[in-house]
Amino acid sequence: MGDIYALLTAVCWSFAVIFFDLSSNRLTPLQINIVKNSFGVIGFIITILFLSIPYPEFSNSDIFILMISGLVGVGIADLFFLESLKKIGSSLSAVVATIYAPSVFIIAYILFNEIITFNSLVGSVLVLFGIIISTYNSPKASNSSYLFKGIIYGVLANILTAVSVLSVKPIMVDNPILYVALIRFSVGLISTMFFMVFREGITKLFLTFYDGYRNILLLSGSFFGTYLSVILWLAGYKYTLAGRAAIYNQLSTIFISIMAVVILKEKITAKKKAGIFLSFLGAIIVSLK
Repeated sequence: MGDIYALLTAVCWSFAVIFFDLSSNRLTPLQINIVKNSFGVIGFIITILFLSIPYPEFSNSDIFILMISGLVGVGIADLFFLESLKKIGSSLSAVVATIYAPSVFIIAYILFNEIITFNSLVGSVLVLFGIIISTYNSPKASNSSYLFKGIIYGVLANILTAVSVLSVKPIMVDNPILYVALIRFSVGLISTMFFMVFREGITKLFLTFYDGYRNILLLSGSFFGTYLSVILWLAGYKYTLAGRAAIYNQLSTIFISIMAVVILKEKITAKKKAGIFLSFLGAIIVSLK
């Protein structure tokens, strides 16, 4: 089931990105981040209460790890990603994001002595090449220093995301995923809100919630991107090898390309077709036992 959860994560995140793309441009990336994360936190709380899930017996060290994971993965990594996106654009960001799966492989080996199988290795190479082929456009940035900083921010964002989710993998083995998600995203949300208040004032924070929760497309993206995909994302890491989950997660870029053609009526080029084919071939190879 872990493979299915990881694959569904990519599908849900793809829907989320399309909704975010269709939503109003009145909100900044930082505002969108606060709205979607607050929506996720509310969703986790409602689900926990509705299902009457008892609070797990987290140790003090578990709570500390979850809080650090939320600060690093939801707070800092998201800000790095948004800064990278602003500097280098979505196409090059998608290419930079291919470092995510190799980062998971390396960190999972260091933390859990997890060995990647030959199928996963071959499949991951095909997936990464498919993403690069289908998304890469020559960077338009003329300032090499500006471009370099954007790439560094993007690399750091993906590595920190990998570290943050793998750090809580042992905690998820015997505890409900929803509580893990709730603590991580609550800490990440609070840290991001403090950042906004410090930088732009408390009025900006109130306006963010007022405008954000009136935007149906943004709320739809938050449902798919922060609520559903986060639950599935953590479940994928809980029930399968970290390396396999990471490879399936990376397919979100390919799904976004397909949905952009179907929903946004973007043209599908021969390069995109080749990239999609390679990525899906890689996913099939990974799924083989």
